[in-house]
Amino acid sequence: MAYETVLYDVADRICTITLNRPDKLNAWTRQMHLDLKDAMHEAGGDPDVRAIILTGAGRGFCAGADMGGLQAIGAGSGGNADRSTKAAAALPGASTLPEFKMNYSYFPAIPKFIIAAINGPAAGLGFVIPLYADLRFASESAVFTTAFAQRGLIAEHGVSWLLPRLVGLPTALDLLCSAHKFRAPEALAMGLVNRVIPDDKLLAETRAYATLLANTVSPRSVTVMKRQIWEAEFQTLAEATTQANHEMELSFQTADFKEGVAHFLEKRAARFTGN
Repeated sequence: MAYETVLYDVADRICTITLNRPDKLNAWTRQMHLDLKDAMHEAGGDPDVRAIILTGAGRGFCAGADMGGLQAIGAGSGGNADRSTKAAAALPGASTLPEFKMNYSYFPAIPKFIIAAINGPAAGLGFVIPLYADLRFASESAVFTTAFAQRGLIAEHGVSWLLPRLVGLPTALDLLCSAHKFRAPEALAMGLVNRVIPDDKLLAETRAYATLLANTVSPRSVTVMKRQIWEAEFQTLAEATTQANHEMELSFQTADFKEGVAHFLEKRAARFTGN
């Protein structure tokens, strides 16, 4: 696939999507929003893709919104509502909750596992986007800041709902209201990222994890469990258990369940099909 502001590559059942404005530290633009959304849905609907890696080109992940665009908003050109002319259809197995159809909250509705490989500065919107991924791996040189308070803005794009669930309420308030910069080890300690990896090994180790997902576990199981986990944020325990009981009955009827038992008993590598 060819896009204006992102790179799209599929190899070995892994799709790597790279924000590609390295001369601007991958600063976010309207075109990048459209390109990334289309690329994510393309990967989500591709049967040859079992995991997605999102990263940035050059020395940064995403420095936040392009300042030229913010200047235009300040001059009265309007806000950042989603005016995409291409409506994304629901993908098979994905969550259909309206909460995951908002401007930037659609990652949970992509039925493939998404790993953000944060390779440098992640600020503002570039801080928020990877929070919607399923896991976050950061390079040792990654630097984070919410930045909104320093721009006269507020907790945008659902981050007021998502960030406290990852790091707790007091820490979320600290990060949002002070907008101070912090590095990868601190992000790991607060639970914002799952791993901190040397810069020169970030993509290799992220691909190794994605390869584990692509080759050793049922893609159907991953799709269903991802949906369960994200939807459980809006469910009671009884509702989540009822859903799980229904999904378990469905899983017993699948080829992946039969293969899961067979490869264990036969002591061989799994050959899951996602069916």
